[in-house]
Amino acid sequence: MPEMIKKDPAVGYPPEEGCYLRGNDYSPVAVCVILKWEREKTPPDIENLVRVGVESGAALSGTLQTESIGIEKIICNIVSNPNIRYLLLCGPETPGHLVGDAILSLEKNGLDGKKRIIGAKAPTPYLFNIPPEFVERFRKQVQVVDLINEGSPAVVRQAVQACYQEQPTPFRNYMLCDPGAFPEPPLSGKLTWRVTHPETEPRSEEERGQKQKLSALMDRVRKAVAARGKGA
Repeated sequence: MPEMIKKDPAVGYPPEEGCYLRGNDYSPVAVCVILKWEREKTPPDIENLVRVGVESGAALSGTLQTESIGIEKIICNIVSNPNIRYLLLCGPETPGHLVGDAILSLEKNGLDGKKRIIGAKAPTPYLFNIPPEFVERFRKQVQVVDLINEGSPAVVRQAVQACYQEQPTPFRNYMLCDPGAFPEPPLSGKLTWRVTHPETEPRSEEERGQKQKLSALMDRVRKAVAARGKGA
């Protein structure tokens, strides 16, 4: 049996702050608990599920609210630690943001040329603030374990433990085991924050053209007003 290789995470890991707990840096699994409530109204059972994730051995365990910046933060933190090979996705799906569907669609389909998650049903599944290579690394490095709409601590523990096994271990419809670190150096980087409100970005070339025309018109108006002011 080949030796299982582990690697140190990138310097500054995890690069992005968020509502998560940090556990074993050499663990093969991270736990993502979907949060459909406002942050300050997080139910105790959701907080407990996050703790269960890290206490069971996860590298990171936290909540996810949005299908854009929230997913970008998860990607940045995961690709900076090549030991993470699974993302365990659990908790009740968000009826508005549909973040669970967005992550599954990202794993399956990737992004289109406009940085939109292909096939996602969410309103704004755009990943504007991370490089494309981060997205592709995430898709290559991790397998998503779909436990959407489930929130049993016992199931989370069982799934995390299966990811730790040296031999392929059945869990639901998956065969899980620790394959060792992803065989490439960690990617280190933070969000650019160029786009903080993806919901305002154009969703089509037609919208983009209209926005550019409006911007040009406003620029002409500002210049005209300034010129009149100087003339006075």
